Amino acid sequence: HQHYPDGIFLESDSAVIEPYLKSQNWLSTDEKLTGFEKPGEGNMNFVLRILTNQRSFILKQARPWVEKYPQIEAPIERAAIEAQILKQIEQLPAVSSYSPQCLGFDDQSYILYLEDLGEGADYTFIYRREEGLSSVEVEGLTTYLSQLHTMGPDVADKFPSNIKMRQLNHEHIFRFPYSMDNGFDLDPIQSGLQAAAFPYKNDERLKERIERLGEVYLSPGNALLHGDYYPGSWLKVPNGIKVIDLEFGFVGPPEFDLGVFIAHAAMAALGKDIIHQIRSLYQSPSDFSSDLLAGFAGTEILRRLIGIAQLPLDLSLEEKKDLMRLASSWITTGRF
Repeated sequence: HQHYPDGIFLESDSAVIEPYLKSQNWLSTDEKLTGFEKPGEGNMNFVLRILTNQRSFILKQARPWVEKYPQIEAPIERAAIEAQILKQIEQLPAVSSYSPQCLGFDDQSYILYLEDLGEGADYTFIYRREEGLSSVEVEGLTTYLSQLHTMGPDVADKFPSNIKMRQLNHEHIFRFPYSMDNGFDLDPIQSGLQAAAFPYKNDERLKERIERLGEVYLSPGNALLHGDYYPGSWLKVPNGIKVIDLEFGFVGPPEFDLGVFIAHAAMAALGKDIIHQIRSLYQSPSDFSSDLLAGFAGTEILRRLIGIAQLPLDLSLEEKKDLMRLASSWITTGRF
């Protein structure tokens, strides 16, 4: 594993946190630490809500691994990418109003000091059958992407490629799920899922198309992307919907973000009307490709059903099989 040559590992321990905050000048002179708590179930990073006698804020540290899957190494530089994107989008209030303000960044320990958006829950609850997205929420989430994607040409020259994070994502989206001998047994997730996945792991035409989509994902593009635009990156807080976790961001193909959004609408069984609403509300750049969009959406569905990054889906095996067939059709035809 990587380590921090000059930094510290953050711990849920006031004997570590308070001296650290003082060393960074992130506490005012008469401010005292009164407590800390875990703000939610993070996948990638170690995250704490810090409580003081005056306010609350968030500390988020990129470890040299994925917090939820410690066996998977991950580049610590992702924290610097997120800090840079949060600073970048400050120029565009229509985008920055959805995300926490970056109050500071420690580039030795890869710790972000972030505004606390308040008590809330991520949107993974929409995978439950009785839950959904309101048209206002769909409009907000789609408008956010449209606005974010307009920033690409302005920032492309100075924005880092984030290639290590993209390579990590590339492996788990476009390669690992389709490897016959990946050692990942799907039956403990749902009995019969391993056999259901077999035709897709064995479909050379499908795999060739997915490989080409993976090459597009790794190529330079022209839009600033969120990079992980799914319900786990959206927060429901008292004053509306917020968008967090931008460490997968890069300048790339806008079809990727929108495709991931549509894929999760399909997996949450939100219905064709919601997917149509997303597509009609999104303001496509001039060279936007519907073929790529359908391909990325289908690939995201397949990788979530047969790859490592599983979701709390409330679906029967037959419903998952239907989704796999739909995803495969989107990928191979390039049409919804």
